Formats: sequence, structure tokens, C-alpha cells
Amino acid sequence: MVPHSPIRALTSSAVAERSGSARGAPVGQSTGTASPSSSGKKRGRRIWSQIKAFPTRAVHRIIDSIPHSWRAAWVQRASRSPLFVGLYYLWSGDFAREQLATFSGRQIHRQRHAAGHMDAVRYALRRSIHRIEKGLIMRPRREVFAEEYIREAVADYVRLLESHSSAQNAAADPLICWARDVLDLYFDVTGSSPILDKARRAYFALGSAHPPPPQSASPIVPYRRDDQHPTISIDAMTALAHRRRSVRWYEQRPVPRDILDRAMEVARWSPSACNRQPFEFRFFDDPDLIARIVQIPMGTKGFAQQIPCLAVLVGQLRAFPLERDRHLIYIDAALAAMAFEFGLEVQGVSSCSINWPDITEKEELLARTIGLADDERAVMLISCGFPDPAGFVPYSEKKPLDEIRRFNFVGSAASSPESPCRQ
Repeated sequence: MVPHSPIRALTSSAVAERSGSARGAPVGQSTGTASPSSSGKKRGRRIWSQIKAFPTRAVHRIIDSIPHSWRAAWVQRASRSPLFVGLYYLWSGDFAREQLATFSGRQIHRQRHAAGHMDAVRYALRRSIHRIEKGLIMRPRREVFAEEYIREAVADYVRLLESHSSAQNAAADPLICWARDVLDLYFDVTGSSPILDKARRAYFALGSAHPPPPQSASPIVPYRRDDQHPTISIDAMTALAHRRRSVRWYEQRPVPRDILDRAMEVARWSPSACNRQPFEFRFFDDPDLIARIVQIPMGTKGFAQQIPCLAVLVGQLRAFPLERDRHLIYIDAALAAMAFEFGLEVQGVSSCSINWPDITEKEELLARTIGLADDERAVMLISCGFPDPAGFVPYSEKKPLDEIRRFNFVGSAASSPESPCRQ
């Protein structure tokens, strides 16, 4: 346990993580024969979904009834009005689920962080330590920095320590070890200020509560990379990119989980905003579960019946206290997805990225099927398996380099997408 220290003035004691899962029973767990009340609830959900969809359908019917020439001129003018666009989407509800998930994620983060729940504490500490690392590598480095969040960082570090029964157990937590080493360096190299000095005293007052650093390992702090080129050449990387295709036909044998984990080792090193990694890969290799899930997205018709392994990438908006970061679940998860698919390919396992449409009925069905919380959103799905040698893959000619790359190009807000802009 952490001894009494000045950090108590900065944060309340951590509370025990609430028991059970907010996501309900594990997917596929039997709950017995459906009762009349459960059937009534299902009918109620369907009716409520239809009621919620009515405004969207009504708006689209009104727009569709307007002659095309009038509609084009009206939409062109209206599209420049933030007020009209806001009112249109408020009435249509097309972004309602994203708004609900974003608001839920913000509330979950703030409430759980204030209550000391470890998921929120870990997200906040990851962000703070990453920001401190960026400050440590600045050239020139400021003598005093991170004053606006250093006390919260130390408070979260204490909370995380308190969640472990001993300093020895805490030493097995990679996040604690990283935070300890970075905070050690930070307090060693920074100067003095009232805020920083208070946080420094609280941190070093922890004494023996700090997990002991390993004898042989180097500190987990910013470092200078070696100048040697990687052993993988650009030609080899390009060849791998050419070889990795969207494969839809697989041999009917399971994908060993250690292959998935080795590919995930590649994926987890992908860039992530403030190192929060606000996503998880949910793998399904049970045929019955795959059969239930794979029919939900669009684009799986014709090959869904023979997918041996399926991943659902789930973004967690609870990682963010601010709405401005709501798109990071898609960016960070997509970066990890590409690295994951390359990790599979070099092990002889093929994959296919499956688009996830933002359609209310499908979102709700997937949420019920795999147990998504209000702040969790599907980013995409990935099918994977050993490729069937007899199967074909689409050629999928990609755009030429000149169509996707420009140097020092500054566009004009007045230019239309159809105007010939390329030199």
C-alpha cells in the first residue's frame, strides 16, 4: 500500500473496480429459452428503431420529391450554411449514433476517472506520460514544463500503484514501470516552480511504494535510436505490399492463436495519438459465433460461409475527455489494422478488410450480438485464414502515384472537385 503523502491533497483514494462487466454475459453464452417477456422486448426494440428512423426517412422523401434541377441549386446554396447543415442533420439523425457514442464516452471517462476506476486512470496516465516524454525530447528543452497536468499524472500514478497489493506486483505492470522511469527523469531534469515542486514532493514521498526497477534492464525513457538501416529493404516492403491482397477464400482449418498474437505484436506498435490505443481487436474463431456476426456487415455475401477467423475492431471513446478526439478511434485502429494484416501475411495467413457501414440497424444488431457498450463503435472487420490455393483474388488496380501524391500543393477553397487541378 502507498504510505501517507502530500499526493492525498491532489486526489481521492482509488476505489475498487466495479465488479462484473458492463458488456454483459460473454458472447454465445446460453441464457436459456427465450421468455415471452424477452420476445416482447425484441418487438419493442424493432418498433422503437422504426420510430427513430422515421425522421430520417421523412427528410429524405421530402428532398427526393424536389425536381433534380431545383434540388441541385438549393443544395449548393444550403451546403454553405453551417446553420442549415446543422438543422438538417439534427432532423435527419444521420449522425445521432456518433453523437451518442461520443457523449457517452466523454461522460464515462470523466465519471470513472473521478471515481478512480482503473480503465480511465490508465488512459489518462498513458496520455500524461506520453506528453511528458514529448517535452523531454524538445530541442531546446524547457526548464519547466507540463505544469498544467503533472499533478494529475502523479495522482494517476498513485492510483495505479494502489490497485496492486504490493510494490513487487506493481513491478509487473508495464505502464507503472514506464511511468516511474519517465517521472524519475522528469523530476531530475526539470527546474523549480510552486506547482512542480508540490508534485515532486508528493512523488518522492512515495518512497518504498515505488516498484523496484529491474537490475539488468535500461530505464524506459526517451532514447537515441541507432543509425543503422533496418534489415528489411524498401524493395522487400514493396513486394510484401504487392503480395498482400484481400483474400476471400480460405482453407477450412483454424488459424492458430499464436499466429494471431504474433501479428498483434506488430499491430500494437503502431502509432497512436498520445499512446492511448483506444481500441481492441475482438477475435472470433467459433464457427457459430462467426456465422452470427459475419452476416451483419455489408460486403461479405458469397464468401461469409467459409471464414475460419474473424476480427472486429472496436473503438472505445471512453479514452477521451474531449469531443475533438472522437475520430482517433478510427485513425488509430486503422493504423493497427494494416500492421496486423502485414503481420499475418508474413506468417502465411491471408486477410480481407471488411467495411463497416454507419447504418443504425446494423450498429444496433452488432452491439447486441457482441455486447458493445454505449461508447464503443465498430471500426471495421477483418477476415483471416490460410488461403485456398484454388481461390482467385481481384486484381484491384490501384491509383497511379501521381493521383495520390502532391508536393507543396495548396488548394483553393473555390475550386470544385471536378476542376482539373493537377499540373
